[in-house]
Amino acid sequence: MLLNIHVKNMALIEEIEVDFAEHLNILSGETGAGKSILLGSVNAALGAKVSKDMIRKDAEYGMIELVFSVERQEIIDRIRSLDIPVDEDGIVIISRKIMKNRSISKINGETVTLSILKEVSSLLIDIHGQHEHQSLLNKKIHLEIIDSYGKKDIEPVKAQVAEAYCRYKALEKELKAADIDEEERLREISFLEFEIQEIEQARLMDGEDELLEKDYKKMCNSRVLMESAGEVYRMLGYDESHSVGSILGRAVRQFSSVTRLDEEASSMGEQLEQLDSLCNDLNRELSDYLMSLEFDDEAFKETEDRINLIHTLKSKYGNTIDKIKAYLNKQKARLNDLTHLEERIQELSYETEKARQELDSLCAQLSKLRTFAGGELAAGIKEALIDLNFLDVAFETAFTKMNGYTADGYDEACFMISTNPGENLKPLPDIASGGELSRIMLAIKSILAKVDTIDTLIFDEIDVGISGRTAQMVSEKMSHIARNHQVIAITHLPQIAAMADSHYFIEKKAEDTKTTTSIIRLSREGSVKELARMLGGVEITDSVLVSANEMKDMAEKVKSY
Repeated sequence: MLLNIHVKNMALIEEIEVDFAEHLNILSGETGAGKSILLGSVNAALGAKVSKDMIRKDAEYGMIELVFSVERQEIIDRIRSLDIPVDEDGIVIISRKIMKNRSISKINGETVTLSILKEVSSLLIDIHGQHEHQSLLNKKIHLEIIDSYGKKDIEPVKAQVAEAYCRYKALEKELKAADIDEEERLREISFLEFEIQEIEQARLMDGEDELLEKDYKKMCNSRVLMESAGEVYRMLGYDESHSVGSILGRAVRQFSSVTRLDEEASSMGEQLEQLDSLCNDLNRELSDYLMSLEFDDEAFKETEDRINLIHTLKSKYGNTIDKIKAYLNKQKARLNDLTHLEERIQELSYETEKARQELDSLCAQLSKLRTFAGGELAAGIKEALIDLNFLDVAFETAFTKMNGYTADGYDEACFMISTNPGENLKPLPDIASGGELSRIMLAIKSILAKVDTIDTLIFDEIDVGISGRTAQMVSEKMSHIARNHQVIAITHLPQIAAMADSHYFIEKKAEDTKTTTSIIRLSREGSVKELARMLGGVEITDSVLVSANEMKDMAEKVKSY
C-alpha cells in the first residue's frame, strides 16, 4: 500500500508530506485548492508526461517521492528481477526529480528507465483519472477489461496467440515475396550468384582479419623495432669486449677461481653464472626476433591487399567475418529458393496454411476463455451496478469475430446494457451518460479488484454526475472495495467523504505574493466540520453540524470492517 507522499515545488505545492492509512482515504477541499495537483504529482512520479510549467515558479526543480509497503512476495520477486533491490521489509520508494529539460526517476535509489518505472508502478497502484470512465466509449477497452479479469487463464494463451500470429505473418510475407515474375527472378539470381562468387573466392578464414591486422602493424613498425632490438642485442651480446655478455663472461671466469675459498663467494658465483645464462638466453631470443622482423616487400603487399579485400567485403556484407559468412549462407538459401521457385512456393503455401490453422485454433481457444470470463464478469458487474442504484439493469458482453487475425486474436467485444425494464440491450457507448459511465467504471473496478494483486486504488472524482441516494450507494461500494484494498479518493460529495476511514483536507492559502497548498489529516471532529462545509456551503449552522454528525455515524454503521 501507499504509505507516504512527499511533493516539493509542484504547481501550488511548495512542499507537503502526507501519510496514508489502510482502507478508505478521502481527500476533500474547496475547488481549486490543489487536490488534482496532488494526484497529478502521483501520476508524474509514476512516469506520466509532465509539462515544465508544473514546476513551481522560481524553483529549479520539482520532486515527488512515493513510499510503498509491499507484502506480496510475487510482486517483490518481480521487482527484484528488474535489478531493483528490495529489502525484507518490502519497502519500495519511487522518486522523480523534474527539471526544466529532463527528469530523473529512481526506485530504491536505483536510476531506472521510463519503461521499468511504469512496469513497477503497474504492480503497485491503479489510478482512475477524472475522465477515465470516458474510455468505456472505446470498444477496444472492453476486450482489455475482459482479458484483465480472466488474465490467469487468458494471458498464457494470449501469449501463444501473439507468437503464432508473428509466425503466420512472417510466412505470409515470405510467400508474397516469392510470387515474382520470371524477369525479376532471373535478375535476382544473377545478382545473388555475383555476391556468392565474390565472397567464396575470398576464402575467408575465422579470425583471419585480426591476424592480418596484427602482422600488418608489425610490418609497418618493423624498422623501428629492428633498430631498437638490434641495439639491445649489441649491448647484451658477446661479440664486443664492452658488451654486457662479454663483461659477464669475464666476471664469471674471474670469480670462479676464488669461489672454492669461501662459502659466501661460492653463492655469489652461482648468481653470476645464472645472470650469464639469462643474458645468453635473452640474446638468442633477440636474435630470433630480429630474424622475424626482416622486411619483405612482397609479403607486405600481399597482406595489405588481403586486408583491403576483407574491408571491402565487410562494407558490403557485414562488419565481421562471421556476419559475412552468415550473409553468404542466407544468399545461398535464397538462390536455392529462386532456382527451385515452384517447389518453394508450394512449400511456403503449405507452411503458411499450417501456421494459419495453428493460429486459428489458438484464437478459438482464446475466444472460448474470453467468452467464459466475459460471462462471469458481466454477472459480477450487474450485481455491482444494482448496488450502485441501477435497479433494473441488464448487462452482458457480446463478442463478434473479426475478418482476419491480430496479435490479440480475432475477437471484438462490446459491453451491452439496458438500464430500464423492457428495453433491449444496446452497446454501452451508445446510451450511457457521464454519471452512468462513472458508476459503471466503479462497478468494473470493484470486480477487477477481487482478482487483482494491486493493493492501492486511486479515484479522482469518481462522483461526477451523481448525488443523493446514488452518492450514498457509491460511497458504500467504495467502502466495500476498501475492505481488502487501500483506496484513496478525491470527492466533492459529503456522502462519500463521510465514509472515510482517514479524511484529509486540502486547503489553498495566499500569503503576501505567494499561494500555496497544504494538507492535513482531520480528526473525527474535523471531519464532521468538513462534512458540514460540504453540506451547507459558506455558513455552517448547528443544524448542519448535527446532520453532518449523523451522516458520519450512519457511515460508520454501514462499514463491514
